[in-house]
Order: sequence, then C-alpha cells, then structure tokens
Amino acid sequence: MNYSVNKKGFYGEFGGAWIPEMLHSNIEQLACNYIDIMESEDFKQELDSMLKEYVGRPTPLSYAARLSEHTGARVFLKREDLCHTGSHKLNNVAGQILLAKRMDKRHIIAETGAGQHGVATATVCALMGLPCTIFMGRKDIARQQPNVMRMKMLGARVIPVSSGTCTLKDATNEAIRHWINNPSDTHYLIGSTIGPHPYPDIVARLQSVISLEIKEQLVQKEERDFPDHVIACVGGGSNAAGSFYHFLDDRRVKLTGAEAAGEGTGTGRTAASLLTGSPGIIHGCRTMLMQDDHGQIKGAHSISAGLDYPGIGPLHAHLHKSGRATYTAVTDSEALQAAMLLTRLEGIIPALESAHAVAALKKIKLLPHEIAVVTLSGRGDKDMDAYMEAIDGAGVEETKKIDQ
Repeated sequence: MNYSVNKKGFYGEFGGAWIPEMLHSNIEQLACNYIDIMESEDFKQELDSMLKEYVGRPTPLSYAARLSEHTGARVFLKREDLCHTGSHKLNNVAGQILLAKRMDKRHIIAETGAGQHGVATATVCALMGLPCTIFMGRKDIARQQPNVMRMKMLGARVIPVSSGTCTLKDATNEAIRHWINNPSDTHYLIGSTIGPHPYPDIVARLQSVISLEIKEQLVQKEERDFPDHVIACVGGGSNAAGSFYHFLDDRRVKLTGAEAAGEGTGTGRTAASLLTGSPGIIHGCRTMLMQDDHGQIKGAHSISAGLDYPGIGPLHAHLHKSGRATYTAVTDSEALQAAMLLTRLEGIIPALESAHAVAALKKIKLLPHEIAVVTLSGRGDKDMDAYMEAIDGAGVEETKKIDQ
C-alpha cells in the first residue's frame, strides 16, 4: 500500500485540488515548484537553521515515569509544547514562510482555531517583516483570548468571522474568499494537512521532523529506532501526520489518532469526522467530513478549538480507510480528565488538543513491555479558563483520585 501523495494530489481516493478558477494559477504555481524548492540545498539549510536556532528543535522525547506506571506501558512524551510559540505549528509555518518568499509572495494570510497556528504565522511574519492577516471565528476568539492578544502584539491583523458556527471551518472559508480577491501577491499559509493539493503534502513534509526526531531519540534512549505505538490528536491532522510520517511503511508501529468526539459520537455535537462522516469535498480536497443527506456540511463541536472542525486531512482519510492507522473518539469529558491526569502525574499542563491524545492511552491495548509515544502538540496556557471551570466541576473527582 502506498501512503504518499500521487502526482495528481491524491492519497488513494482522497485529496485533489477542488478550487475556484481564480485560484488555479496560484495552486498550479505552488504544485509545480514546491518539491524543487523544498529539496534544494539552500532551502534545507535555511530551514534547518531556523528550526534549531528559532523554533528550538529538537524537542525532547521524555520518559513519563508516573504516567507509565498508571498506564501499564512505557510512555514517552514528544514535547512539541516546548517549541517557540508553544506548539508544533511553527514547524510548518517556518517552512512555508521560506517557500512563500522564494515564490515572491509578500502578503501572508492564515486561518486559526485554537490560535496556535495564528500565533506561529504572526511570529514568522514579524521575523520576516511581512504583513499578516489572520481569520478567526468569533467563538474561538472568545475562548482563546490569550492567543488573540499575542497575534495582535506581533502585528497581525485579526479578522473576526461571524458566519456559520463562528469557528475554524468558517475562518477557513473567509481566508479562501480573501485569497480569491487577492491572488497575485498573497500566500495562504494553511495550518494543517487539509486544503487543495499540494498543501496536505507540504504540511506533512514540514511536520515530519517530529517522527524523524522520534526515531533518532529512541536509538539514543532505547537502542531501537521505532516505538510500538504512536498516538496523536487529529483535527485537520498536522501533528499526527508529522508524528506518523516516518513510520507509515513500518508495520511494527501501530498508529493511533484521537478524534474529538465532543459530547459523544451519537449526540450530534461532535467533531469525529472519520467515525461519523462520509466522503465529500471541503476546503479544496476530497476527504471524510460530517455532512447531511444533501451534502451540506454539519456544524462540529469540541471543547478544543483546534479540533472543532467537521473534516479531516485526506492523508488521514486514506490511512483510516486502508486500515494503516486506527482512529478513536475522545469526548470533552475524557480529554479534561486526561489533562488533569497528566498535570498531576507529570507536572505538564497540555493543550486541550493534546489532552485528547493522552486520553487515547486508555482506549488502546498496551502491553507492559511496549513503548508508546504520545505527541504533546501544544501547551495548555491558552486553555486555562476551560481547565479552571473543569476543576470546579467535572474534573474534580478525577484529580482527587490522582492525589490519593
């Protein structure tokens, strides 16, 4: 089975470039040039330097002793939360800003949900002296105020989006509309493995540094270059794609993605698009998404703004259909409890997105001798309001158990 994108931009039956005519030249230019640019020695050297000196790579692969004891397997944490700006998002953004400059695109736009991609984009635009516009749903602006303030401090123009559910899907719609009206000098810096080809491949390649480092670090720690399990949260799917990338052809490694189930997959208030959705087209690609019988996209729900999206990247749709990766649903309550667990056992407050990956540890069969790597995609500063509310409610009993 081939897990790489083909020349037409498809992973199996998923992918492609379903775009308005006005964007055809932009996408064609990107598709024809991205591999040559990204494989050039000067690009590699500049990106490698930026990842080391600015992003803060390599990030640690930390053995979680108390969490391992609690779980019954040997758990390592890939600490993407320790990247500059607080998440894995800067890996992709650093590469794409260099790509945009080489293609002479001088205005950068982006969408954001949890705000981490917006912060990362605003950060590199400040570094490079480029104007930056970030589209963000009003609901996400309200629940992610710390990141909104960071974007504005970095000089980004933050555009509130009031259409639809006022979340990530709608922010992406507005970003695409803006791009259609300003195609010549604008690069749309997509934050996840979603969108028209070649974006899913670009983002996966740039995030693959995560799995490359996991291999190298396990050799140093365990004298083997593969874990038994890799676990990551999945919204659009960028941190999971990066965590899986160098293990896709290694059948010794079980791959698990944690989707946001919201209030439950049977409630209608969920974001588990693989487990509840069907094939369709969203934001320029054919993938799995939540839609009604008429093909209208349903609203998603998750306590996590970064996972509150009704679709998923085409790579993950292919991995799901082919059986190469397993995707499990994690509810809001389970994610909150997992966040409390990690905080009390390891002294690490994860982003709500990452907490879904931690929660998945309880949902898969783990043997005592096995090594499980959980990618912590981001830190939890931005989610403190949700956590404080949970401490006063649903999360209290779980924290009492851990303290005992």
